[in-house]
Amino acid sequence: MWIKSKINVFICIALVITIGCATVPEEKPGPRVLASLELTKNGKRLLESGQPDDAIRVFEHAVSLDPSNGQNYYYLSESWLAKGKENISQAEEFNHLAGIYLTSDEKWMEKVNSQKAYIEKIRNTSRMNL
Repeated sequence: MWIKSKINVFICIALVITIGCATVPEEKPGPRVLASLELTKNGKRLLESGQPDDAIRVFEHAVSLDPSNGQNYYYLSESWLAKGKENISQAEEFNHLAGIYLTSDEKWMEKVNSQKAYIEKIRNTSRMNL
């Protein structure tokens, strides 16, 4: 009897440890997130091929599907920069949003901060030319 109770206690402890250490499966991205990621790829291709207006439309659509993807804001800023210095305010706003959503990603924050420095350089140069 004493041995059975020891075995039962051991089994209970083993179950608690096993259940407590079980990993929760990763949640798969939903269809809106997947569509947004695909649009991001398409927008990058458009931007790289010198079509910032088309890229902006694609990135804005991507943002509407997944507003928490900070990369889309970064690329929107890049697209506005590609359109010229008269669009610096739009680029600055999207850079700010990228910084908000990418703050926990060190690699992306380097890009965001570099972009921000470039925007400030353009803004300062524009002020000096007035």
